[in-house]
Amino acid sequence: MATLEHTTKINMKLIIVGLLVFFGFIFFVDLQPGKPEVTYTAAIAMLMAFWWVTEALPIGITSFLPIILFPALGVLDGKDISNAYINYVIFLFIGGFVVALAMEKWELHKRIALKILSVVGGSPFRIMLGFMLASSFLSMWMSNTATAMMMLPIAFSVTAALEEVYGEGRMSSFAAGLLLSIAHACSIGGIATLVGTPPNLSFLRIFEIIYPEAPEISFGQWLTFAFPITVMIFIFSLLLLYFTYKPKGKIEKLDKSFFRDRYKALGKVTTEQKRVFVLFVTLALLWVFRADLNIGFTTIPGWSSIFKNPKFLNDGTVAIFVAMLLFVIPSTKKNEGLVGWKIMLKIPWHIVFLFGGGFALAKGFIDSGLSNYVGGLLSGTKDMSPVVLVGTLTALMSTLTEFTSNTATTEMMLPIISGLATEIRVNPLLIMIPITLAASMAFMLPIATPPNAIVFGTGKLKMIQLIKTGFIIDIFATIIIVLMTIIWGTVIFDIDPTVFPDWAEQTVKTIKH
Repeated sequence: MATLEHTTKINMKLIIVGLLVFFGFIFFVDLQPGKPEVTYTAAIAMLMAFWWVTEALPIGITSFLPIILFPALGVLDGKDISNAYINYVIFLFIGGFVVALAMEKWELHKRIALKILSVVGGSPFRIMLGFMLASSFLSMWMSNTATAMMMLPIAFSVTAALEEVYGEGRMSSFAAGLLLSIAHACSIGGIATLVGTPPNLSFLRIFEIIYPEAPEISFGQWLTFAFPITVMIFIFSLLLLYFTYKPKGKIEKLDKSFFRDRYKALGKVTTEQKRVFVLFVTLALLWVFRADLNIGFTTIPGWSSIFKNPKFLNDGTVAIFVAMLLFVIPSTKKNEGLVGWKIMLKIPWHIVFLFGGGFALAKGFIDSGLSNYVGGLLSGTKDMSPVVLVGTLTALMSTLTEFTSNTATTEMMLPIISGLATEIRVNPLLIMIPITLAASMAFMLPIATPPNAIVFGTGKLKMIQLIKTGFIIDIFATIIIVLMTIIWGTVIFDIDPTVFPDWAEQTVKTIKH
């Protein structure tokens, strides 16, 4: 009880501090004379950012502030701001999460992980490779937190078997490296798909809110761009972790039967696992090939073109369609589907509301003129070359996300970055995409991502181990993201670094009117 009271007191102090800053900003600051809505929006953003970062209130509850404050301060109509909370990106997240929960319910994810390890595992290097492959692949489709939690007991059983043979002293370093490999792979795999990590979905919707005339960014288009980045960072991280934490002395291969035995212990593949797997593969294929897919040298036509209005179909439509099939297709239990309504209770609704709050805040940034105001303050960056500009902003985001929620930080930064793009007349995608990717590249601190916190919480890692390799991977990831955005992203997303696109110009004209 004493602990609970202490926590409440700390939270109340933070709530009061946030409110004092909020009201102080409203009453004593005037960012743009004659346009009080700019100041009001900045005050709301500061209050939300402070409460999000400190978690003075639950993140989901803080996310409701725009519904109250924007209408109360006369910045935006209550109906308009409420509409920001429900859109196809929300349904993309919900549908994808239901499929992930179905995999978890029927232990399909564990079967996939052990199958990968039974094929790849053997020597310490191959064991680490197997763990990273399994973790990164699952994180492309599932919550990185769930993936890390699932991989942890498997890692413990592997290290225990190795310690039994070679002694704990010789294997302690490798055990730490194995835990780090799981945490890093969860973050690295997540950036490859739109549903792999929340910042990607935040970018998708915020970009659409700010630039309604811009071409759609499809699941397949994002995968084509981001997957090579994932592979490069994956390989670098694997090599760095292995050579930093490889076992002391010569170690024999761990027989592959170790993993095969654990795989066999799961029993035969069940009917439910087969059906969920078929739906999972179907979902992935429908997402990837829905819209026309530009892979640089050719374009693969999307299946949506067979419909009368292809643009009416989006990735959220596909996600909900497959999620509904999970309720409709029966399991072997009488009168039960593969999933039931109870599974909806496991969806992280605080993240859903966090998305909504971020989308509402982005709308406020644009409609009030705050994004252009902040962009004007940063106009000195217009003399930078595209590489230096993208590199500076990506490095800034990579640093920020080590200390704050990557989703909340993304939703705060993207509207500001869009205003900067308008001010310096550069294609917004050129800086919004690398910023989004950098938000998930947090490898240094336990507070940076849930997988980091989970592996650090085992007590088998020292803080210096996390920071040492994390810092190097952060730098490498930043460089790769910048270079790939300039080289590959400009092809995939049709970006000319020297041209301010018509669809962005249209947004500027709309705001002025």
